[in-house]
Amino acid sequence: MAQAWRCSGLRWSADGPVLAWDGGRRSALTWGKRVAFGVADGGVRACVGARGHACPLGAAVPGRSTGARCEECARLDRAHSVAADTLADDPRPYRVYLAWFGPGMTKVGITAERRGGARLLEQGAVCFTWLGGGPLMAARRTEELLRAALRVPDRVPYAAKRAVRAGLPATRAERAAEIAGLHARAVALSGWPESLAPAPFEPVDHVGVFGLAEVPAAVGEVRELVAGGAVSGELVAAAGPDLHLLTDRGVVVLDTRLLAGWGLVPAGGREVAVPVKALKERTTAQEGLF
Repeated sequence: MAQAWRCSGLRWSADGPVLAWDGGRRSALTWGKRVAFGVADGGVRACVGARGHACPLGAAVPGRSTGARCEECARLDRAHSVAADTLADDPRPYRVYLAWFGPGMTKVGITAERRGGARLLEQGAVCFTWLGGGPLMAARRTEELLRAALRVPDRVPYAAKRAVRAGLPATRAERAAEIAGLHARAVALSGWPESLAPAPFEPVDHVGVFGLAEVPAAVGEVRELVAGGAVSGELVAAAGPDLHLLTDRGVVVLDTRLLAGWGLVPAGGREVAVPVKALKERTTAQEGLF
């Protein structure tokens, strides 16, 4: 029987996307590379645990869960988290950013300064700009200010991001236009924390990094992996946790977060033998998330 590998997620390095595996092994992903794996017959998706510790219950988790954690491990993982507002005493500097994912789809967020732009690559931001930097709580208050005053959300569902990638504007200037306007409105607001230093508008475009230029529109997205299933295709683009694979049925998007918790084995061919949901391009501008 072939050795089973366990994926710990997609990482973004200076050279592009990399799949990380339990045990420290990494697989660099380049355009045109064949991505192929199967799930062993009779396999069960297991909780990946929390904060470097195995799940004490050895719990099974649903195939469609992007977190790959049981309820208890998910709670423990968020117990000391900036994203969950449970880490308020971090002395390290943070940055506030504006990110754009497609027409009518922007968000505001914060990230540790030491991480640079890695967080924006992980989220699949097509274009972004820094808004300012300072202590954690000042960055958080600025984020809240923009949400309240400019109605800019702090979350955008991944499904919505995938739906707009096929219809991105052709030029960098067009892709940066929405966050340019938001940046100007944001720095003109009163009520900014004194300890947060504003940053100039300097858009960073990721279309080239993600390989999204002139890529065929995706026709579907993998809903979940299943025991005995397989995924195989040629990598044509990647954004955030998503791999765009050219398969026997066209380009299919695989959210690599669905891999965690499964034992994966080698596979061949160009088929996708797992549940796939049709992906339709969003044709109207978004008026709001909620």
